Amino acid sequence: MTDLHLIHEDPHLLVLDKPAGLLCVPGRGEDKQDCLSARAMRRWPEALVVHRLDMATSGLVLMARNPVMQRALGDAFASRQVSKRYEAIVDGLLPTSDEWSLIDAPLMADWPRRPLQKIDAAGKPSQTRWRVKQPLPERRASHLWLEPLTGRSHQLRVHLLSIGHPILGDALYGDEDIQRRAPRLLLHATVLEFEHPADGRLCRFESPPPFA
Repeated sequence: MTDLHLIHEDPHLLVLDKPAGLLCVPGRGEDKQDCLSARAMRRWPEALVVHRLDMATSGLVLMARNPVMQRALGDAFASRQVSKRYEAIVDGLLPTSDEWSLIDAPLMADWPRRPLQKIDAAGKPSQTRWRVKQPLPERRASHLWLEPLTGRSHQLRVHLLSIGHPILGDALYGDEDIQRRAPRLLLHATVLEFEHPADGRLCRFESPPPFA
């Protein structure tokens, strides 16, 4: 398959909308070679990976079109100059508020159960802001806005699990009930905002979640 959902293209970078279930980069084994980067490179041979989403997560992915841009965008992510927003539907009803709440919990690899991550005082500092977009009482769930202030592996999934509200459809961290209540992980990268390294203009790209 070579289908791509292109959000933005310019001489320096690409913004693509990744579907759930597609890897960002190739994995181990012949069955894991189809991925977003491989599909992009068939159309733009110079395309380079800047950041990744989990296979189960859908949404916006940024790619560079030359090594200089890849470095500049990578530095922007590392120095938190890229604003990221996600949306998720989680188990349980959370109180609505105009204020953002903060989950501040260090994360590290759960070595016996890799690729799972866990909260551990010896882990790397990890912070996630969240706010309720819409309560979903008929589903015993809440639709959240999420803003990861750090970019740890599985950060949003583990942080939400840690406060007792796992993301629906999470096959890695959810129990049977959580997995049964959605056909996929209900997590989508909806917004990327950053200054374009080539000219400094503010860029904002949006993708509505394919679930409600």
